[in-house]
Amino acid sequence: MGWLNYYGLIVIILIMIPNMFFAAKNKDGFKNKYKNKTVEISEQIGRFACFGLMIFNIPHTYFGFWFPSAEIVYIVSNACLTAAYCIIWIFLWEKNCLARSILLSVIPSLIFMISGVLLLNIPLMVFAAIFAPTHILISVKNAVL
Repeated sequence: MGWLNYYGLIVIILIMIPNMFFAAKNKDGFKNKYKNKTVEISEQIGRFACFGLMIFNIPHTYFGFWFPSAEIVYIVSNACLTAAYCIIWIFLWEKNCLARSILLSVIPSLIFMISGVLLLNIPLMVFAAIFAPTHILISVKNAVL
């Protein structure tokens, strides 16, 4: 894999599809009930960095699959997590509940973390570590507030 990660590009496109449908259906946008600017900014930085780093490999910070079957584990784990994410969106589309919030925040966090570890992509691991707790916190707070 060179500078472009085709697998990561596919994963990002697939997890964005239900989000685009949600945005199209909710023209007024998502109302964030949890007001913590530091957490919100950290989450956005982590999110967009993870999106970019899933697609583009930065030389000397990305070391590639580090064990013989890592590519297979990467493809299978990302395929399963991406499918689960899309299925959860389908079945919990109309429900604004804690289960949906947790699942739809934990799954992309796992995708980014697992991808970073399996690719030995240092920046992806760092930004996934920023994104995961902030995204899960915001999602849970919005579900319970």
